[in-house]
Amino acid sequence: MSINSIDREEMKNVASHWSHEETDKRSESKKRADARRRIEALRDIKDSGLTYEEAVDLGLIH
Repeated sequence: MSINSIDREEMKNVASHWSHEETDKRSESKKRADARRRIEALRDIKDSGLTYEEAVDLGLIH
């Protein structure tokens, strides 16, 4: 198969498919990182002796 015989639309479809998969993986890892940060923040608040309501009032939790 020659490179000239490859359909341009087919190449666009393959390229868009790759970028979509990468975006999904990045967003999934970002969500996991955000969840880890929230859990760590809640643990820190618990260790400090604040209640959840106090932490919200202080703006520590959004």
